[in-house]
Amino acid sequence: MTKEQAKKRIKKLKEVISRHRYLYHVEDRQEISQEALDSLKHELWQLEQQYPELVTSDSPTQRVAGKALEGFKKVEHKVPMLSIEDIVSEKELADWENYIKRISKEEKFEYFCEPKVDGFAVSLIYKKGVLNIGSTRGDGKVGEDITQNLKTIESIPLRLPESVKELEVRGEVYMDKKAFEKLNKELGEKYANPRNLAAGSIRQLDPKIAASRPLKFLAYDLISDLGQKKHSEEHQILRKLGFRSEKGRICQDISCIVNYWREIAKKRETLAYQIDGVVVVINNNELFKNLGVAGKSPRAIRAFKFSPKQATTKILDIKVQTGRTGAVTPIAHLKPVKVEGVTISRATLHNADQIKRLGVKIGDTVVIERAGDVIPAVAKVLKELRTGEEKSFTFPKTCPQCSTKLVRPENEVVWRCPNPNCPARKREFLYHFVSRKAFNIDGLGPKIIDQLVEENLLSGAADLFELKEGDLIPLERFAEKSAKNIVSALEKSKKITLARFIYSLGIRHVGEETAIDLAERFASLEKFKEASERDLESIPDIGPETAKAIYAWLRQKKNQQLIGNLLKSGVKIFSRKKETSKLQGLTFVITGSLNNLSREEAKDKIRSLGGNVTENVSKKTDYLVSGTQPGTKLAKARKLGVKIIDEKIFLKILAQA
Repeated sequence: MTKEQAKKRIKKLKEVISRHRYLYHVEDRQEISQEALDSLKHELWQLEQQYPELVTSDSPTQRVAGKALEGFKKVEHKVPMLSIEDIVSEKELADWENYIKRISKEEKFEYFCEPKVDGFAVSLIYKKGVLNIGSTRGDGKVGEDITQNLKTIESIPLRLPESVKELEVRGEVYMDKKAFEKLNKELGEKYANPRNLAAGSIRQLDPKIAASRPLKFLAYDLISDLGQKKHSEEHQILRKLGFRSEKGRICQDISCIVNYWREIAKKRETLAYQIDGVVVVINNNELFKNLGVAGKSPRAIRAFKFSPKQATTKILDIKVQTGRTGAVTPIAHLKPVKVEGVTISRATLHNADQIKRLGVKIGDTVVIERAGDVIPAVAKVLKELRTGEEKSFTFPKTCPQCSTKLVRPENEVVWRCPNPNCPARKREFLYHFVSRKAFNIDGLGPKIIDQLVEENLLSGAADLFELKEGDLIPLERFAEKSAKNIVSALEKSKKITLARFIYSLGIRHVGEETAIDLAERFASLEKFKEASERDLESIPDIGPETAKAIYAWLRQKKNQQLIGNLLKSGVKIFSRKKETSKLQGLTFVITGSLNNLSREEAKDKIRSLGGNVTENVSKKTDYLVSGTQPGTKLAKARKLGVKIIDEKIFLKILAQA
């Protein structure tokens, strides 16, 4: 980017950031997420780094790191100021409850929930009713004496009611968002957020500086014993003593906590101060104490955090990609950006209709989003950042790989390449064929597949099983050992279950579960090949469209040749026999990731022990196995009253079966 282009971009970015700040802080509404706004600020900062001469005093991204300060006296905390362990999902919340149930032997808990203010933790100690010592958290055991600075905060009482002589209160020093914006601008935009500015203000050696800053204090913990039995009572007492303290909500179960978390999440942007989640604590103080501490955090408290899932970046290009079934998908090629710690350089635009709905152009600045392991997607176009140099994207009429005219089947939104010999479709099929749920050929990924195709060593799936070490060793990046390993993996994979074999064929609408249903219904490859549409439709969960697709696929000559060639190359198909066990007749659904087993291994184990595995939760589901980052199945299971178990209990069930 030239200096002149950068100057224009900086001007645009300033205008857009200013507008969204106004919407956010003045009108209490948003058109883009805070994460997306932060991403725009970061882009502005990068441009200013590249062209320092373009930096102006009103730039919203001028940030200067604070220096470590010396001169504060050390203060030892008699009761350690521990941090709070974070959780980021409903699954982790449920896991935490199960954890404290096991170690406490209690079956039911009362919780207290409150917004987690993103501030700077401090301790206030009163002697003879007067504020005596104010200190930072420090390392949890020893903090810094910042008493004089804390005395400048008007929301901190300097004297308590006469009835209270000795007291320790803990809470957060924070700054309202509007006050932060104003002060930060005066300071030349040194601070990234209100928390950093509050922390920087309170740790100034000169109390006059702290006094000049609009700092506030929110009390959340009463360390001294004033007769409180519950944490909720502490908040009531703190308010009576003259402190600001959240009213929060008392909850009797997990669903109440989740509802409160969602309510606060919706209100998050309209609150005067910055929050990053909800604090959930066991309300019974005696039980809280008895549960003790694990690592850095008390066992009886968690911070249920809000997770950033969006960022802004530019679309450098839009290209279409032809998949295994012929589906042609538009992919946005992006200027690399990090979302949830992952660098994203491509995002799906789904289909031609979605491009039209978004009004997206090449060169646009867009908001992208990513949730868990879901493929990143373009969520919004920031049209106000356009310069006029953006280019419209025209969806192709022919396949980019084989030039065959694309078709759009009735009642579908996806354009497809109908050419079964399309090179792109063939490669995507080969990627699918060697994948974990199919032949599971270790070490044989897309790059090697591409290399084999380019070297004319691979034209069809059956060719894989004809490969010899001598074919591979001459290839770039191959050595004798790696060639031997791949040939060994190919030989090992020749023995395959009927279900995996059917899945590997890449029949449209036939996923892993449908392949298993087909294998269980027909038991042998020959019977499967002879199945009529009526036979196929008689299988539960297989509808007319899927049955028609399977029947048509099996009757195509090239597909019959594919199966024949695989058998000739030495592929041996067997049906897995179920063992009689305690899992006989039980139905499982798995959501999220497991630590000790892959999902495929877990499913195979359940089936080998007589159980059934389905993808969808229903009243007929006996167990939902919930791993890390579970999806919507968890909420549905709770709603239907399905028993939810974690990985540890699941492994125990398998061991006992």
